[in-house]
Amino acid sequence: MTGADDGYVRVTTPAEMEEMLLRLSQPGGASLQLDVEESQPFPVLVVEQMPGEHLWLDISAIREIAPELKRGTAFRLLGQSRDQILRTPPLAMSECQEQGGRLLCRCPYPTSLEVLQRRASFRARLRLGMEVGAIVRGDDSEASLQGDLKDLSLEGCQLELPLSGAGFLADADLVEIELCFLNGTRFAIRAKPRHRQADPERQALRVGMQFVAPSGDQERQLWHFVREIERESTRQGEGSDSSLLPSLLFQTDLAAPAPVSRRNVSPYATPMAKRLARIAGYLDAQLLEIKQGGRLDSVQLSSFADRLLGLHAEDREALLFATCCLYNEPLLVRHGLGVAVHLLDLASSGPLPRDVRKALVACAMVHDLGKSLLPTELLEARDWGVPQREALAAHVEVMRERLGACHWLASGVVQAVVMRINERLDGSGYPEGLSGEQLGELTRLASVVDVVEAMRRDRPDRPAWAISDIYRHLLSHPGQFDARWVKRYLKHFGVMPIGTLVRFPGGELGWVQRLDGMGRLAQIQLTERAEAPGEALGEVLRGERLERLGEVAEVLAVSC
Repeated sequence: MTGADDGYVRVTTPAEMEEMLLRLSQPGGASLQLDVEESQPFPVLVVEQMPGEHLWLDISAIREIAPELKRGTAFRLLGQSRDQILRTPPLAMSECQEQGGRLLCRCPYPTSLEVLQRRASFRARLRLGMEVGAIVRGDDSEASLQGDLKDLSLEGCQLELPLSGAGFLADADLVEIELCFLNGTRFAIRAKPRHRQADPERQALRVGMQFVAPSGDQERQLWHFVREIERESTRQGEGSDSSLLPSLLFQTDLAAPAPVSRRNVSPYATPMAKRLARIAGYLDAQLLEIKQGGRLDSVQLSSFADRLLGLHAEDREALLFATCCLYNEPLLVRHGLGVAVHLLDLASSGPLPRDVRKALVACAMVHDLGKSLLPTELLEARDWGVPQREALAAHVEVMRERLGACHWLASGVVQAVVMRINERLDGSGYPEGLSGEQLGELTRLASVVDVVEAMRRDRPDRPAWAISDIYRHLLSHPGQFDARWVKRYLKHFGVMPIGTLVRFPGGELGWVQRLDGMGRLAQIQLTERAEAPGEALGEVLRGERLERLGEVAEVLAVSC
C-alpha cells in the first residue's frame, strides 16, 4: 500500500483489489460519481470483473448519464465495506451496449484502488458557518422540531435542537430526520435518539442519533455527505488548503426551497418573556431528567428560583404578562411557571420571608412535572372517572421522590404545594382525599392559583375558560375552594388580570399589560389576532390614546 491524496491509501496488490471489487459487486454495494465538480453519486451494479482487463457495469437505473459517459467523461466507482471506504481512480467508458433490456458499459480494470481507513463511527464535524438544517419528525405523529446538524457519521449524527423539544424526544423511540443543505439537497433517514445533553442557559439540547437500517442508497449518500463535510471543514480550517474547491452542499441555491430556520428560534413577544424563557429552558431540561429516571438538581433549582424572584422584584407586571408568551413550551412547563409567578405575586402582598417565597416558587415550578411519566392516553382523556383520577395521582409521589436531594426546601412548603395542591376542602381531591382542617392556609391558597392557571389554558377535555367564568366557578364551589382566598385572588389580580385579551367597541384587540391602583387598564398592547402573544403584537397604548378606545366590550378566552 502507498499513500494517496486526501487521506486515502492506494492498494495495488492484485489479490486485494480483486477481493475489494468483489464487495462492490454485491447489490447496493457500489455507486458511480462523474469526475466533475457538481456530480452526485449514482447507484450502479458491477456485474462482471476480469482482473487486469476490464469491468462491466450495469447502468440501467441511471441511463440519463449515458451520454456523458459516451463523451468520455471520467468517473469513479465508490463503495464501502466494514470500516473502509473504497474508490477507484478516474475511469472512462470504452463500450456501451443494450443487452436483454439492460444498459451495460465496459471500462478498463483499475490499476489501483484507494481505501479510506475509517471506522463507521468517524464523525465529520461542521465548522462555524457550515450550516445544515435538520427537521426531526415523530414516527407516528405530525409533531416536529427544527434544529442544526453538528456532526455526521455513517452510523448516526449529533443535532442541536431547542430545549423545549426535550419532552417530544423523551417520548419518541423512533424519529425521522431530514437534513437540509444550503444548495437544496434534502436527505431523510430514520433514527433512534440516544444520548441527550441539556444546556438551559442556551436553551439548547444536544442529541445523539443512531440511524436505523439505512438502505444501500442512503449509505451511499451518507458517504458523500461525510466526505463533503470533512473536505469543506478542511478547506475552512486553520492552515486551510486553498486548492480545494468549495463544496456545493454549502453553496446557497437561490432557486432551492427556503432553508430550515435554526432551532425553531422565534422572536419573543417582550424582553421579559425572553428572560423568562431561560427559566422555561431549565424546566424543559428537568422534564427530560425526570423521564430518564433522574432527580432534580438541588443547586440548579435554587439558582433558577432566585432568578424568578429577581425578575419579579424588577418588574412584576412585565413578568405576569410574560407567562402568557411562552406558547411554544410544553404545557407542563407553562403551567408550572404560571402557578409560580402568580403564587409569588399573591403571596408577596403580605409579610412573607424571602426563603419561604423562594421555596414557594421552586415547588410551584416543578409541582406538575411528574405528569410527564403518565401515559399519553391518560393525559389526553376527555372523560374522567375514578380509575383515571387514581392513575393521575401517581405523579405527586413521583415529584416527592425527585425532590429528595433538595434539602434546602422547607418540608412544609413541599407538602403544601407539591403534595397537596390538588386536594379539595370537601375531600374530592387527590392523592389522599384530605378535607377541611387537614388543609393549611398555604395549600388553600396554592390550590386556587393552580386551578385558575389550569382553567385558563386549553385541555383535551375542554377549551380555555374566560376569567369571569373561572371566578364564577370558584365562588360557586365554596365546598371545594376556600372562598376567602378566591376573593383575595380576585381583588389582587382584578376582573381583567394582566395577560387577559380584551376587545374594544371599535373591534380593536389588546392584551392587558398593566393596571392602575384601582385595577383599571393602564397599558395594553394591540394585537391582530385572538391568539397567544407573539408576532401579531402591535402598538403599546396608555394614557389618552388608551382612553380613546373606550370601555372594554368583551373579555376573551385565549389559551396561552
